[in-house]
Amino acid sequence: MIQVQEQISLRRQCELLAVGRSGLYYEPVGTSAEELALMRRIDEIHLEWPFYGSRKLCESLRIEGTVVNRKHMQRLMRLMGLESVAPKPDTSQPHPEHPVFPYLLRNLAVSQPNQVWATDITYIPMAHGFAYLVAIIDWYSRRVLAWRLSNTLESAFCVEALQEALERFPKPTIFNTDQGSQFTAEAFTSVLRGAGITISMDGRGRCIDNVFVERVWRSLKYEEVFLHAYEDLDEARAGIGRYFEFYNLVRPHQALGYRTPDAFYRGVTLTAA
Repeated sequence: MIQVQEQISLRRQCELLAVGRSGLYYEPVGTSAEELALMRRIDEIHLEWPFYGSRKLCESLRIEGTVVNRKHMQRLMRLMGLESVAPKPDTSQPHPEHPVFPYLLRNLAVSQPNQVWATDITYIPMAHGFAYLVAIIDWYSRRVLAWRLSNTLESAFCVEALQEALERFPKPTIFNTDQGSQFTAEAFTSVLRGAGITISMDGRGRCIDNVFVERVWRSLKYEEVFLHAYEDLDEARAGIGRYFEFYNLVRPHQALGYRTPDAFYRGVTLTAA
């Protein structure tokens, strides 16, 4: 016999879940076109001068004729996940439940594929919004092993990229990240520890420790992202996917002896002309 349960009022549901009723009626306000244009310009300046903090970014924009106060700049930098590479004193400590690991790559000779993998997150502008991109990269060959695009900074999309890379390629000895909450979270570090991979983390506020990933971002943005105004996540995902295929399989790197990352990863040598 089917029993019809008494319907719980909306007010009572909110009380049981300890949430305010006003939140149920809130409709998020989209980022304006002017704000998106400003964020894109900030991203461009940051790529060119990654040691600029909020003060110098404000000054650079002022010289160009755009006035932005420092609090507004700091809010946008947090939203975009940007931070100056210059070390800063008295930086905030990570959450005590998110352990931080030492940086292990300084003076380390990386001489083969899958010795070190690295990851990072970057801001991706779109025509009517923005997204976040994470990529897993082989440090030796610069090959992009896996990537994911998301409209939030939660750790799930980072875990998905990591799991895909581990499924498709031999596991690395060391995995390097920054101290972002996505990478210090148990959901992410537990996958690495479970696979027996040693974890390395950049010094706080020093993305230069992950320099090869930063170079991939620079190439991606100047050769693909900044040339297109993606309408949505699907269009961005398709464009970035095409670029990474080109980057891995077609684009030669001077630092790799003009081999592609994929060829260098697989140990393929150049043949004489």
